[in-house]
Amino acid sequence: MANMSPKKNEMPSQSPDVRRRNFDEVALGYTEEQAVNEAQRCLNCKNKPCVSSCPVHIDIPAFIAKVAKRDFEGAYAIISSSSSLPAVCGRVCPQENQCEGKCVRGIKGEPVAIGRLERFVADWHNTKIGEFSSKPESNGHRVAIVGSGPAGLACAGDLAKKGYDVTIFEALHTPGGVLVYGIPEFRLPKSIVAKEIDGLKNLGVKIETNTVIGRTVSVDELLEDEGFEAVFIGSGAGLPKFMNIPGENLKGVYSANEFLTRVNLMKAYREDSDTPVQKAKKVVVCGGGNVAMDAARCALRLGAEEVSVVYRRSLDELPARKEEVEHAMEEGISFKLLTNPIKILSDENGFVKGIACVKMELGEPDVGGRRRPVVIEGSEFEIECDCVIMAIGTSPNPLIKTTTIGLETQKWGGILTEGENGKTTKEAVYAGGDAVTGAATVILAMGAGKSAAEAIDEYLKNK
Repeated sequence: MANMSPKKNEMPSQSPDVRRRNFDEVALGYTEEQAVNEAQRCLNCKNKPCVSSCPVHIDIPAFIAKVAKRDFEGAYAIISSSSSLPAVCGRVCPQENQCEGKCVRGIKGEPVAIGRLERFVADWHNTKIGEFSSKPESNGHRVAIVGSGPAGLACAGDLAKKGYDVTIFEALHTPGGVLVYGIPEFRLPKSIVAKEIDGLKNLGVKIETNTVIGRTVSVDELLEDEGFEAVFIGSGAGLPKFMNIPGENLKGVYSANEFLTRVNLMKAYREDSDTPVQKAKKVVVCGGGNVAMDAARCALRLGAEEVSVVYRRSLDELPARKEEVEHAMEEGISFKLLTNPIKILSDENGFVKGIACVKMELGEPDVGGRRRPVVIEGSEFEIECDCVIMAIGTSPNPLIKTTTIGLETQKWGGILTEGENGKTTKEAVYAGGDAVTGAATVILAMGAGKSAAEAIDEYLKNK
């Protein structure tokens, strides 16, 4: 029987007072009864608008129908046929802007909780079944993947299922890319990422860590000397941006990239961490995206007494996911909106003692349609703090570009590709994810990885 409730089943979660001081996962997941009840809200539309908005094209109505019938393993089979990382995507994919944003139930109420159901199905499989897909028969072709983030993992998974001998080269000591160094434990437990990667290894994917492409070995050498017939570059966008305001070199100023890497990958919140971070009392995070929310919420959990997010536009323009903003507010993080930093202030020892800001107002729309922030004259004020985290974006590292013959990039640094298949200007080399688009979402990177896998398969078949 259809469930015509206009509201989603609520996601059980830790209370704000408890979770603000621990790194355990905030959202606790649906029970079986909640999942079945939510699945019964799906109308199983014939034209499937949700599927057209999914970058990896999961057959969403089909897997939800299986959940409604309590065939949870059948639902997992449908999801995993399209997605290499279902437990990850169920947690961090911005469904509200993609599949759920097109859900018909959202017209007169809340959309079906597609992301929560995907998470439930993946977790149910990992807990109750735990079996991996078996390694397919080899087709004799070798492909190299640069980077073990979502784009690289998706590309590797799809190629391995087709019988390719795939090797991923990862610069860090742990595979997972942004999934392990960028996204906090309380949003995405690292055991979940490790489980998904183990599934790829079971398909035959090999992972070489501590290998910096462009230093340890170049893309050209992979093709010419190491026997690989094609290369996919999914190296992400890990080069942090700064505002270029006075004081950014002071002690106590972090890029969000460094701060989150120390916390998430190097476990700086543990007493025995070899890579600690400053235990600040008052923290200011500059930026309004998901990375800013992650940095602010990590700072709070590290023991900060006050954490403020400074953003130059209003709440309506805040680019972070609504759920992450709501969680941050519930945990007591302050939002100083229509505010822009102009200088970081120093004490006599070169440490941060505050940040000078100006108030803003929204003026006329810019070429992208967003109202441009305009400074209000005479509105300068200061915020007392001992730590500033810059979370205003990242760009691709130029190392691969400068060490690869014939690989062209866009003016801002992203690798230049032809169309959506990831083909670059260099023969047999494909690219996708943040290395091409700049910082975006996990699911968009995965979609790019899948498209490139199809293109690589076609290329090697015709070669």
